[in-house]
Amino acid sequence: MAIQFFICLNKQGILRLVRWFQPFSGAAPNNQATIAQIYKLISTRDHKHQSNFVEFSDSTKLVYKRYAGLYFLMGVDLHDEELIYLSHIHLFVEVLDAFFGNVCELDIIFNFYKAYMILDELIIGGEIQETSKDVLLERVNYLDRLD
Repeated sequence: MAIQFFICLNKQGILRLVRWFQPFSGAAPNNQATIAQIYKLISTRDHKHQSNFVEFSDSTKLVYKRYAGLYFLMGVDLHDEELIYLSHIHLFVEVLDAFFGNVCELDIIFNFYKAYMILDELIIGGEIQETSKDVLLERVNYLDRLD
């Protein structure tokens, strides 16, 4: 299991967080066209009648979830189990919510370094490192106190 990338977009397709763990086939990691293509694909889907998983390329599947005005998505290998990644997207949002106290898009915009800190505690090098919300919050709160 390997996560290729983690992206957070708002409903207008504006990038809020991005972490590339592997070079994306045929595209530079900062390629805005690739991100626009991903946004176009997930924003046009019927969220009530279609799943949160969609094939994106020959080797990549998108696992995504929309929370309020933000899309959180992971690019994963085609043969990986989608529900594991969907649960980790939810865990990430729960930790953000507990850390910021009812997180919103502005929290991510103005405290992006803290959002990246939380993401880095959850995923390192494309591999999931922690699955416990309490442990993640303990680590993140400790790191926040160091500032």
